[in-house]
Amino acid sequence: MVKKYDFLVIGSGIAGMSFALKVASKGKVALLCKTEMIEANTNFAQGGICCVMKEDDKFENHIKDTLIAGDGICDYNVVKKVVEGAPAQIKELVKWGVDFDKNEDGKYDLHKEGGHDNFRILHHKDNTGAEIQESLVETVKKHPNIDVMEHHFAIELLTQHHLGMLVKHTTPNIDCYGAYVLDIKKNCVDTYLAKITMVCTGGIGNIYQTTTNPPVATGDGISMVYRAKGLVEDMEFVQFHPTSLYHPGDRPSYLITEAMRGYGGILRNKKGEDFMLRYDSRGSLAPRDIVARSIDTEMKLTGEDHVYLDVTHKDPEETKKHFPNIYQKCLSIGIDITKEYIPVCPASHYLCGGIKVDENARTTINHLYAAGECTRTGLHGGNRLASNSLLEAIVYAEAAAQHSLPLIDNINWCDEIPEWNDEGTTLNEEMVLITQSEKEVNQIMQAYVGIVRSNLRLKRAFDRLELIYKETESLFQRSVVSKEICELRNIVNTAYLVIKSAMQRKESRGLHYTIDYPKKNEHISLYDVEELKKL
Repeated sequence: MVKKYDFLVIGSGIAGMSFALKVASKGKVALLCKTEMIEANTNFAQGGICCVMKEDDKFENHIKDTLIAGDGICDYNVVKKVVEGAPAQIKELVKWGVDFDKNEDGKYDLHKEGGHDNFRILHHKDNTGAEIQESLVETVKKHPNIDVMEHHFAIELLTQHHLGMLVKHTTPNIDCYGAYVLDIKKNCVDTYLAKITMVCTGGIGNIYQTTTNPPVATGDGISMVYRAKGLVEDMEFVQFHPTSLYHPGDRPSYLITEAMRGYGGILRNKKGEDFMLRYDSRGSLAPRDIVARSIDTEMKLTGEDHVYLDVTHKDPEETKKHFPNIYQKCLSIGIDITKEYIPVCPASHYLCGGIKVDENARTTINHLYAAGECTRTGLHGGNRLASNSLLEAIVYAEAAAQHSLPLIDNINWCDEIPEWNDEGTTLNEEMVLITQSEKEVNQIMQAYVGIVRSNLRLKRAFDRLELIYKETESLFQRSVVSKEICELRNIVNTAYLVIKSAMQRKESRGLHYTIDYPKKNEHISLYDVEELKKL
């Protein structure tokens, strides 16, 4: 079946839903959700969203903190755009029903997190993402021009390739016409033709064995854009959250928010030592890349598979008030965080690279936009500053809306796109072929492409993955399409891009640390980080 929309939005996190709301007055919108609307990375974000709001804080301070965390390769103009765009987008979130916590005086209760020099994190208890997600879901559902398609999986983006043209990464003026979409419940593939397509598919956490991401985070958008010959950059910069709850068997791993360290939590080893001061003068409030690498080193030194986060010195009632969900989660596994240390370990959390977009959220493919974690905007550079992700997503959703709305009346649907053809395919013989390959990719990435890398590890990962890639493509070509085979294909493609990018960067910078090139190539830095620190 062929369906026509003005706007096709792939993904239901803060980027996708806010874009849908911003453009729906101008045209009909299809919002695709791989599972249910609520299941997105946004829903799992605990800490909050950045915005300069205090009298003693300035945009310049937030910009400086972002540039320092990014380790010299942020795009200054992008950082400035996002930071200065924050207040307007916060107002819009509040208009859509988001309830940020306030103090008794009616002012917003702002948190401070690692890498920030001031209190500028708006939050809703310790489940800010869930509050934003739920508010946007309710607002989207009420809009008459937005059709929500749950359990719909975007398989491939439509380009001139589907008209019989040979399309390469060097081909000029590639156009996007929409996407082939699998209706999971009906088990059929429909053709969604769109004037504007927006990719907001989130992260890649599930290419790793341990991740804080929900199961939907399989790199779908990045893989689709790459296969459509769009540009993808900086895939080596995978952020491992330093403090996920150590509880073997949990997937996803439960996130212990950065805000808990901003609140005064101290990282300790099994001896109870505040070990972070050995690695950075900022101690437990150092940026995430430093903290994650320090924990990794400490675990290797002690032979332990976790360290501890200590908030026992804080007022118990205040701890319960600020972190009710973390308190209850830990209590459910027998840990009272007001009296006992919290066992934590790093877990794959966020991708700073992804689909290359400009300041208007445009990809290198015409009429195709992208926003959120699946993108490389230039904001994060080599390492994301805490709580900048939700902000980036909504600022770039606004940029995409403002750029695409004036164009919509001058774009036509491409009616020549053929419908999905699965002749000659058969039902997959054994699901184990998919599940086992996925496990193997997870293990390869965890062991060889984690926090600390080397040429040998990356080469071994690449060689192992090459075989899985060939097996997966062969299986995909001969199988009736399913969510499972598509996800495996995307996981393999995404893992390949991470490995390839890591192999190409011959230095250690931000989230990419390799023992073969432990120093930075200073000549490629856009900003002098040491000079920034003096500001």
